[in-house]
Amino acid sequence: MDDTLMFCYQCEQTAGGKGCTKRGVCGKSPEVANMQDLLIYQLKGISIYAEGYLREGKNIPKEYISFIEDSLFQTLTNVNFDKDDHIKMLLKSQELKDKIKREQSSIKTDRDEALFKLRPQPKDILADTKRAGIMFEKSLDEDIRSLRETIIFGLKGIAAYSHQARFIGYFDDDVDNFFCKALAATTDDSLSKDDLVNLTLETGTMAVKVMAVLDKANNERFGSPSPHRVNRKKKKGPFIVVSGHDLHDLEMLLEQTKDKGINIYTHGEMLPSHGYEKLKSYPHLVGNYGGAWQDQQQQFDNLPGAILMTTNCLMAPKDSYKDRIFTTSVVGFDGITHIPRGKDGYKNFTPVIEKALELGGFEEDEIPKEINVGFGHNAVLDRAEDIVAAVKSGKIKRFFLIGGCDGAHTGRNYYTEFAKSLPDDCMILTLACGKYRINDMEFGEIEGIPRLLDVGQCNDAYSAIVIARALADAFDCGINELPLSFILSWYEQKAVAVLLALLSLDVQNIYLGPVLPAFLSPNVLQLLVDKFKLTHITTAEDDLKAILTA
Repeated sequence: MDDTLMFCYQCEQTAGGKGCTKRGVCGKSPEVANMQDLLIYQLKGISIYAEGYLREGKNIPKEYISFIEDSLFQTLTNVNFDKDDHIKMLLKSQELKDKIKREQSSIKTDRDEALFKLRPQPKDILADTKRAGIMFEKSLDEDIRSLRETIIFGLKGIAAYSHQARFIGYFDDDVDNFFCKALAATTDDSLSKDDLVNLTLETGTMAVKVMAVLDKANNERFGSPSPHRVNRKKKKGPFIVVSGHDLHDLEMLLEQTKDKGINIYTHGEMLPSHGYEKLKSYPHLVGNYGGAWQDQQQQFDNLPGAILMTTNCLMAPKDSYKDRIFTTSVVGFDGITHIPRGKDGYKNFTPVIEKALELGGFEEDEIPKEINVGFGHNAVLDRAEDIVAAVKSGKIKRFFLIGGCDGAHTGRNYYTEFAKSLPDDCMILTLACGKYRINDMEFGEIEGIPRLLDVGQCNDAYSAIVIARALADAFDCGINELPLSFILSWYEQKAVAVLLALLSLDVQNIYLGPVLPAFLSPNVLQLLVDKFKLTHITTAEDDLKAILTA
């Protein structure tokens, strides 16, 4: 395939701030990029027929929801780069579309997404991807295109969270049904811009709901997070580094490595797992290795241990560690060993364990250096009276949520500079991998409360929402009347879901960077600015001054 025949602008680092057209900045090939477009196209077709169940007042069967969820997640940035995996999913998509079409034979439609018949040969599949490209309909209104893609990218983020919850038996029927409602709506030419704006905000509402489901799942399954000190230095011996987000994968690995003399380190967004009561009870969960996802190629280079990627964010592995990195779930990369999930949900991590023992691990201990985690909403609200009293006495003047997706963009030092510039009477909440910009810095305490509170993973933006609502209740005001500012960084589609979640709650004056999403047309961007006072970051000094003097 001609390597110019792709278009992807779903992530913050897309080429030139406009779109990747030759190869993804993330490393995905044009073939994979285009097959991802076609897979989304197929999901739209399935969803057109699935709406028949909704019209009958029924929930859409979970067989279809689970496939749609997996497919959306697989197409999220830095998840799956494997061509064969995408061909398998495309073949399955046609099988399911034929099945649901038979089940909903009363549905009559002329939409190509529903009528299109996938040809099974790989060369034909690649040829057919053209019809599914984001820019294929040249005459489509740019605002309609922008809103449709914003909805789809939000759904990808929702799918990542719902996938994690479903893995341990939690789901929400409203969220599940919304996948199909929204996907089908992106094919409906009768919907106006106002209709799509409303659907975009409804996507945010569903993002809040799915984060609540995942919060409930993790707290009930693993015990509510509580403050915990995590070592970021090496310990002697064989080890496995676990990256991604999935706590259940970590739990299974911890069980399978008990008494084997293998140390387990978290990496990236797995860091918050140390706060959960059940997980931190394992003595061989010894610490956190490395930092945010974008540094993994350097940090994993010739690493004398095994690496397990449970979700995103995977980068193209270097040859120096390609034989010691493993994937699971919907994650995939050509030539990397994949750990499948059995029908009962069990995963056999023996290949990972054997590789760790073979490599031998670190040769000596390093002097420990610790950071704090575990400030989820339950832990923070346990100190609510102290926090409220400190605000009323003037000892706490303002709260700042500084976090989100990290990345390699040069402008991301903004977030470090912003945090360093804050007055000593300001509290900082942080979450997601953006925390690595500030979580090794010393900020001290206010009235015995650490000034920097790590509330968790990207999905734990829900914790920030719960904390904000509780403070608003305590002061008998709305969230926008609180002395609270959101300073957010974004990279991929889970961050899109989080942003839409905040907008659906009418959170105003969010500062967003380092660059604004390429998929927002000028008119859609202006709508967000006008309605929500969304602000593009400038400099830490100027933005902080504007906030403190407002």
